[in-house]
Amino acid sequence: MTTLKPPSPKRISHITEVHGVQLSDPYFWLRDKENPEVKAHLDAENAYAQAVLAPTHSLREEIFEEMKGRIPPEDESVPVEMGGYLYYSKDLAGQQYKVRCRRKGSMQSPEEVLLDENEWAKGKSFFSLGVFEVSPDHTLLAFAFDQDGSEHQILKFKDLRTGVILADEIRDVSHSGEWDASSQHFFFTRLDEHDRPYQVLRHQLGSAHDPVVYEERDSKFFVSISKSKNQKWLLIGSAAMTTSEYYCLEADRPLDSFRVVEPRRHGIEYGVEHHGDHFLIVTNDQAKNFKLVCAPTGTPGANHWRDVISHNPEVLIQDVEPFRDHILLSVRERGMSELWILDPQTWKPTRLPMSEQAYVIGSMSTPDFDSTYFRFSYQSMTTPPTVYDQDFKTANRVLRKQRRIPSGYDASQYQTSRIFAVSHDGTQVPVNLVYRKDTILDGSAPCVLYGYGSYGSTTDPMFSAARISLLDRGFVYALAQLRGGSEMGRSWYEDGKFLKKKNTFYDFVACAEKLIQARYSSARKIAIYGGSAGGLLVGATLNLRPELFGAAVARVPFVDVMNTMLDETLPLTPIEFDEWGNPKDKVYFDYMLTYSPYDNVEAKAYPPLLVTAGFNDPRVTYWEPAKWCAKLRDLKTDANPVLLHVEMGAGHGGASGRFDSLKEEAMVYAFLLSTLKS
Repeated sequence: MTTLKPPSPKRISHITEVHGVQLSDPYFWLRDKENPEVKAHLDAENAYAQAVLAPTHSLREEIFEEMKGRIPPEDESVPVEMGGYLYYSKDLAGQQYKVRCRRKGSMQSPEEVLLDENEWAKGKSFFSLGVFEVSPDHTLLAFAFDQDGSEHQILKFKDLRTGVILADEIRDVSHSGEWDASSQHFFFTRLDEHDRPYQVLRHQLGSAHDPVVYEERDSKFFVSISKSKNQKWLLIGSAAMTTSEYYCLEADRPLDSFRVVEPRRHGIEYGVEHHGDHFLIVTNDQAKNFKLVCAPTGTPGANHWRDVISHNPEVLIQDVEPFRDHILLSVRERGMSELWILDPQTWKPTRLPMSEQAYVIGSMSTPDFDSTYFRFSYQSMTTPPTVYDQDFKTANRVLRKQRRIPSGYDASQYQTSRIFAVSHDGTQVPVNLVYRKDTILDGSAPCVLYGYGSYGSTTDPMFSAARISLLDRGFVYALAQLRGGSEMGRSWYEDGKFLKKKNTFYDFVACAEKLIQARYSSARKIAIYGGSAGGLLVGATLNLRPELFGAAVARVPFVDVMNTMLDETLPLTPIEFDEWGNPKDKVYFDYMLTYSPYDNVEAKAYPPLLVTAGFNDPRVTYWEPAKWCAKLRDLKTDANPVLLHVEMGAGHGGASGRFDSLKEEAMVYAFLLSTLKS
């Protein structure tokens, strides 16, 4: 693709000996964020990537304009009823961020702007709103924002009666916050020096002292604060990867102490909601796929748990949302998301029927506990996101909104289907596909194969307006539902972690081979794509079978597994032991060493590779992709480019803003098109 020379960072010997094994890391010095040479190197990487991609400039601009054309210049969310007000957000023409508003009583009432994110984003290269909580009496707003991608938020308060921003300001705040019932106290979470949410504090407006109401000393646990749907209980959650613990406090008694619901037990997870005089609890206690239990609020411990929806090995229970007369349960069955309506008198479920083969359905915000309807979203790889309200009793369904594609979109021109690949051990792995109906499926079509497969997260067949730019140019797009996710239940997750992690990579290879065998594409016409832990997937798969692929994209990739998991000063490392294992244990060390992408780069040919990073990323530090790219260039035997694009003012999620975020995706798509269709 190019004769330009890539940056060549200096090599400095850095040897770590673990379990008698010497780990060589010649690019360890790139971890020094304050070193001017590090920034110079990253700037050189960006310049090189842009130089190599220069021939795709007009294509990038074309794709960006296409993507932008699929976003309504002006748009408005479906209003949410809460306390006599209708709350909603809107996008304004030419503006990157949302304007958050409300009207009293009806949408014909005067509009009140609560927060214009565009005003707060002025002069900043990055802006992300985190906390946004209106007080129960609807007179105050607590909001917090991140202005550099570090996920350290600044918490502020606004008097909605006067429009005045109050003097109270709190820094190093995390992602969650809740008001007490009186609207006098605000509970929030604070980050420690390792970016871990570890404390819950109580703030009273005007006070300079915020007492700590809970502190988590175990570095494997992250804390959060939430409130029950009926607003009666404040709930502190402390969670590690596979263990959780909750503390409860009546919201009208903010100065009292929180009490534990059920003390933590390793490997036991649970979540808490409230209905009547009981807590509703979703737990995996003696229920691998989780079950729904209830317990009296006065004695909520496990000794008093009573099953209301028993464990079913074929159904994964994910969440519960109580209403006064009904209960909504989110589950997964046969790999698909489902919603069940429960009668709290009989607990008999009613399933919401859906017509498509592969789809995504989920409950949306219906804050009114007394509501006689619930709101849900529906989409598929060919159906844009759609919002419905459904009456609990009559099942009458009202379409509230479907995402509009201003530049035009005809779903009938596209086909979605679901196939299964057979992995190395005989396991059938689902793959969801979308392509234009006029795409010739004789093996000649280029294909993007996307995957994640970690943390029990699901890769669902969601709609993407941006993806149309590839489909209309003849691409097949495939979403692999790999082990390590929870698509097929809890066992699916457990079969892709710890000492079974390599199943995830073998599954991905099997998906590529199935696409070739079924003539959706062919070897070296497939690009693999993943981000974060999905970047680990890309890196490990490239080390296994690089000859299958014509290109690869790894966004903020977790590729330096061994060095990261050995460094407990990094914010996520301790909590990650419950996902990957602790390399201080030789069994886990030996196994990780067999798949860690950075440690397994070899002297062989690799396909063209585009890698992204965020300089302020607290989750996957920028040096992981930077070191990986340097080592690939050192060892690979081909002339294919390895490109690194670093967002110098952003974090894990890349650029912020509804338009700026599309520029990076347009760059990725132009790279794929120029590589696979050349």
